[in-house]
Amino acid sequence: MNASQYRWCELVFVFFILPIIAYQFRDHLNNWLFPALIILMTVCTHLLLTDPHFKRFRLTSLGEFSSVKKRLFTTFFAGAMFSAMLYGLVSQGNWFSLPLNSPSDWLLLLIAYPILSVLPQELIFRSYFFHRYKRILPNKNNRVLLSALVFALAHCVYDNWIAVALSFVGGLLFSYTYAHSRSLAVCVLEHSLWGLWMFTIGIGQYLDSGVKF
Repeated sequence: MNASQYRWCELVFVFFILPIIAYQFRDHLNNWLFPALIILMTVCTHLLLTDPHFKRFRLTSLGEFSSVKKRLFTTFFAGAMFSAMLYGLVSQGNWFSLPLNSPSDWLLLLIAYPILSVLPQELIFRSYFFHRYKRILPNKNNRVLLSALVFALAHCVYDNWIAVALSFVGGLLFSYTYAHSRSLAVCVLEHSLWGLWMFTIGIGQYLDSGVKF
C-alpha cells in the first residue's frame, strides 16, 4: 500500500466508517461523544505537530483574515436575522428559550462552547483535514466540499436531518473560510458565532443528544 492509498483508507475509516458506527450505537454513546471528540482532536494535533510540512502558525495566526472578513460578518448578520425570524415563526415556544429560561447555562455556553466544542471540531475538520489530505485531494474546491460532507456526516449521531443539513451548510461556510484564510483561529471565530447564535435562538436543541457541547 503506497502513501496515497493509505491516506484514502485513513480518510474513509475516520470520517465515514467511524461516524456510521457511532450512529448505529448512538443510544449508548450519549456520554462519550465529548470524550471521543477530545481524543480525536489530540491524535490529529499530534499528527499535525509532528509533520514537518505543516505550518504551525496556521493554528494561531489570523492568516488572510482581511480577505474573508467582510463576507464572514455580512453572511453571519444576514443569516442570523433570517434564522431568528424563521425559527420564531415555526417554533415560538422555543424561541430564545435558553437565555430566557436558563441564563446561567447560556452564559456558561458562551464561554465553554468555543473552547470545548468548536476548537476541536475546526482542528479536526479544517486544519487536519485540509493538510492531511492535500496530496490526495489537490483541488481546493474538492477539499471544501468533502470537508463539509464529512462534517455533516459526523452529526448524524444526533439522529435528525436538521442537524445534518445545518452542519453541511455550516461546513461549507467554515471550509470555504479556511481555504481562503488558512487560519484555524478565523474558522473558530466564525463557527462560534454561528453555533452560539443557533443555541441562543433555540435551534441548538437539534444538536443535543444528552451532552451540551
